[in-house]
Amino acid sequence: MKRKIISIDETKCTGCGQCIPDCPEGALQVIDGKARLVSDLFCDGLGACIGTCPEGAISVVERDAAPYDENAVMETIVQQGAPVIKAHLEHLAGHGQIPLYDLAVEYLIEKGIPIPDHSPPARSARRKPAAKGGHPARDGVEPHASGHGVCQIDPQAAHPFAGCPGSAARSIPRTGPQQPVGGTTGSELRQWPVQLTLLSPAAPYFDNADLLVAADCVPFAYAGFHEHLLKDRIVIIFCPKLDPDIEGYIDKLSQIFTLHAIRSITVAHMEVPCCSGVRYVVDTALERAGKKIPVSEKTITIDGGIR
Repeated sequence: MKRKIISIDETKCTGCGQCIPDCPEGALQVIDGKARLVSDLFCDGLGACIGTCPEGAISVVERDAAPYDENAVMETIVQQGAPVIKAHLEHLAGHGQIPLYDLAVEYLIEKGIPIPDHSPPARSARRKPAAKGGHPARDGVEPHASGHGVCQIDPQAAHPFAGCPGSAARSIPRTGPQQPVGGTTGSELRQWPVQLTLLSPAAPYFDNADLLVAADCVPFAYAGFHEHLLKDRIVIIFCPKLDPDIEGYIDKLSQIFTLHAIRSITVAHMEVPCCSGVRYVVDTALERAGKKIPVSEKTITIDGGIR
């Protein structure tokens, strides 16, 4: 079957092993000095390891591959203890992989393995108690994170998505120095939306723009974000670790670079290794678009510094 799965460029891989901890499923190992995909069965194709690679050697491709096997993965996961089980559950939850998440929880319940405290996935529908004897995964039942009790999705409670008003593109004129509000620096935001998922590549505010491509933790960590980074720039934000469609992000950025004359790009990311994937996405999009645009890079430290 054809599905998305990671690919490793051996010419770029240095065998540093930084991708290994971000793959609790056990799909990656360092063999003969290179990271290797050891089994298609273990790779979910979500690309959580991409942002961890400092060399940009990992990408997601679509090819013939054996189907991902959650039960086989769980057999490996449970041997590594509760912290790895928790990381795997939150990995699936964070990527919205609810069917796989439910299978993983079902496996733990059937094996009598305690479910560690974790953040379960958001559900779009209200739930009602399951019928007596109901089966968690097969009857649409979501086990609680604690493993005690179950609840069932009410199909009549779901409402169809009718479009998000917050995704409508709009410009925000900034004609002069912004007045501080409550003793703080004024906003320098010049457009909406800001999330790469919602942005339209054809939006006119990209024409002759200086771009700020930032990891979405940066504005929270760096107090001078508006004054020192955002001012006079059009901003694009995403998370290279948790967002599921990194390949789609590369394609969209490539379209933006192709459709508009971009004057410069400033990349801002956190100092944690996985966040360096922001630069990888930008560089790959530039290569795909065949563009040479000046890129500068800012690293924000966990304590709010900049370097």
